[in-house]
Amino acid sequence: MGERDGMDRGTVGSAQSGRLLVEVREEGPSAVVTPAGELDHHTADLLREPLEDCLAKGFKRLVIDCSGLEFCDSTGLNVLLGARLKAEAAGGGVHLAGMQPVVARVFEITGAEAVFTLHDSLEAALADGSG
Repeated sequence: MGERDGMDRGTVGSAQSGRLLVEVREEGPSAVVTPAGELDHHTADLLREPLEDCLAKGFKRLVIDCSGLEFCDSTGLNVLLGARLKAEAAGGGVHLAGMQPVVARVFEITGAEAVFTLHDSLEAALADGSG
């Protein structure tokens, strides 16, 4: 899609609704997916489709920058779990970075934090060389 608003050359694309903006870029062997706003039943496909596109393009390692995610319900959690299963089946994984406390709480309550690799920041996730 070309450069826009000073984004780097590695930007792959973005999708937007009034409540969720999702940007995707390549960062070495990883696809970095950055959802910002509210991830719920109404916006889940805006994240599901870019994640599936990244996997279809051969990215096995997905890094989700959650720092701009303000809300995540069970539908959003299911999107992330589905991407995790597909990435692991391809020999990779899903890394979650920079979760705000309100979103982290959903992962704690459901036990989902145990099945994802969590990082305090995007930089830490990118520095981690594991799947």
